[in-house]
Amino acid sequence: MMYYFIIAVLFIVLAVIIFAKACIISFVDGNAWRKLGEKQIRSNVQVPAVRGDIYSCNYELMATSEESYRLYIDFFAEGIQEDTLYKYVYPLSVELNKRFPQRSAAEYKKHILHGWNIRSSKNREYLLLGQNVNYLQLKAIQQMPFFNKGRNRSGLYTKSFVKRIKPYGTLASRTIGDIYGEFEKGGKNGLEMQYNELLSGQPGTSTRRKVNGTWMNVVDEKPVHGNDIVSTIDIHIQDITEKALMNKLREIDAESGTAVVMETATGEIKAITNMGRVREGVWGETKNYAVSDLSEPGSTFKVVSMLVALEDGLVHPDDPVDTGNGVEQIAGHELRDHNAHHGGYGMITASKSIRYSSNIGVAKLIMQAYNSHPEKYVDGVHRIGFHRDMHLEIPGYGIPYIRHPKDTARYWSRSTLPWMSFGYETQIPPIYTLSFFNAIANKGKLIKPIFVREIRENGHSIETKKTEVINSKICSPSTLTFIRQMLDDVVNCSDGTGKPARSDKVRIAGKTGTAQLSQGAAGYKSGGLSHQVSFCGYFPSDDPQYSMIVVIRKPRHGPPSGGMMCGTVFKTIAEEIYSRNIITNTKAFPTDTIHPVEAVVKKILDDLKTEAGLVPDVRGMGAKDAVYAMENAGLCVNLVGRGAVIAQSIPPGSKIEKGRTVVIQLK
Repeated sequence: MMYYFIIAVLFIVLAVIIFAKACIISFVDGNAWRKLGEKQIRSNVQVPAVRGDIYSCNYELMATSEESYRLYIDFFAEGIQEDTLYKYVYPLSVELNKRFPQRSAAEYKKHILHGWNIRSSKNREYLLLGQNVNYLQLKAIQQMPFFNKGRNRSGLYTKSFVKRIKPYGTLASRTIGDIYGEFEKGGKNGLEMQYNELLSGQPGTSTRRKVNGTWMNVVDEKPVHGNDIVSTIDIHIQDITEKALMNKLREIDAESGTAVVMETATGEIKAITNMGRVREGVWGETKNYAVSDLSEPGSTFKVVSMLVALEDGLVHPDDPVDTGNGVEQIAGHELRDHNAHHGGYGMITASKSIRYSSNIGVAKLIMQAYNSHPEKYVDGVHRIGFHRDMHLEIPGYGIPYIRHPKDTARYWSRSTLPWMSFGYETQIPPIYTLSFFNAIANKGKLIKPIFVREIRENGHSIETKKTEVINSKICSPSTLTFIRQMLDDVVNCSDGTGKPARSDKVRIAGKTGTAQLSQGAAGYKSGGLSHQVSFCGYFPSDDPQYSMIVVIRKPRHGPPSGGMMCGTVFKTIAEEIYSRNIITNTKAFPTDTIHPVEAVVKKILDDLKTEAGLVPDVRGMGAKDAVYAMENAGLCVNLVGRGAVIAQSIPPGSKIEKGRTVVIQLK
């Protein structure tokens, strides 16, 4: 009994001591302990949301966020042992050299041991590599000798960074846009800026606690991932367009060029490329010329003038106009046709003034029709509607500037009307000129160019963009018939200025444009460096599916010519798009209902035999098969996501560059 009593007394004494100690901690030393505890906890730490992806219309990844890791060694980690480090440092260095051959195994060993020798408790971050690594590389490093012992015994730890990448490189890069910094602080331009709020999502919050010297995150409120954007860009058409334009820019050594392909019925922009000279021999996407460049369009505007005059009933296609010897004094200024050195065109019809792109012919017709009331001409241009603010989805877009005699009387002179008639005295971004020609192709319906097809949330569509009509009828059917015949003649008649765009594969209709660029105080100068050339049209001309504009500024080689320079680019793009559509039209081929699986396997095997040296198409494959196919072709692979392959950064069929990295998107 005595023993029980003694034990009970001891428990009571112990309880009193514990209680007293608790009181001292709570009331005497409480503030000090609370302050220490607060240092170990950080509340309301923002957890960034994953930024949404941007896809092409075929759901190929055009912009995504990739997490990368910077590797450090903490040589003061509790479990790290000197003898273990020295035992494994050489095999570790060998493995690092295999994965990252920038340093030899001996150099890696020297680097790691140097970090051990200079270790300091004040600096526990010794940089292992001079580059960030992706997730797959990190996993491989964590399996290497010594590092496979875990963070505490090896000291290896990481800091993560999020970087926005464009798997398709320059393709539509300026339209897709950029963000500020690698921490995704917001859209800088293009669709990234226009849809920044949707792409950004909503950040969450967390509490950070320090446990055994390591900060641990406890998520209080989960972040909401950003929505995905499905653009209207078709990667294959975009690739065709960029290559054709770049080849011409190199050939004529031009300062810049832009090309835009628009789907006639919907207004969807299927391709848009804007290339400016970065340095000698190198071009890149530095500015979205297609939507922001306000410049005088030149002769493509003659079509606007002719449409207005035909619609007002003041000009008929067969009306005669005397262009003389190609040189004429109009409103006190000398006006020349491009063939003045050959004696001019003489007496021609209104229709041929478009076919030959006669400045004198168009100017005289418009002067005869509107000289006494020029406001009627400008009202007719406004009636079309393409001068309106279309509220494009690309920040920084320009709006056409078209003078009106009532609004700008002090800027309106005798020469304004004739010069405006053939594309001067106005400033129009290429995208607006394209919209006008698209209306001609689209049975007179002027529609807004659109760059985004769909908004998606967690893989499900939450908004689908619809075609927006600006003007349901830009002119009467009879006027439209006349204009379409004129544009067809420009290309397909043997004496048309657009003859270089003529194709045996697909019938093209359009109009050339050549304009001298104003040099500020110096005015207009002659010479190739001061010209802008263009070609705008549609194809196939009898049943238009696509409209397109090509603009090139300041070519250094060759006489400036909208037909020879831009018309040939237009032709190349149109033919490749047309050919591609024929090839990929699977409805034209019978389905193998007897041996469907065998047929597919045979096709794959045949492709592998015939497409040697070209990038394989791994879309639809699992990650393992896709990686095998790509690495077998000599490419390095970077996987993003999980599941089956939905996109690859290097288009199938491209020429293989050994050692190049291809990003494979899984979902």
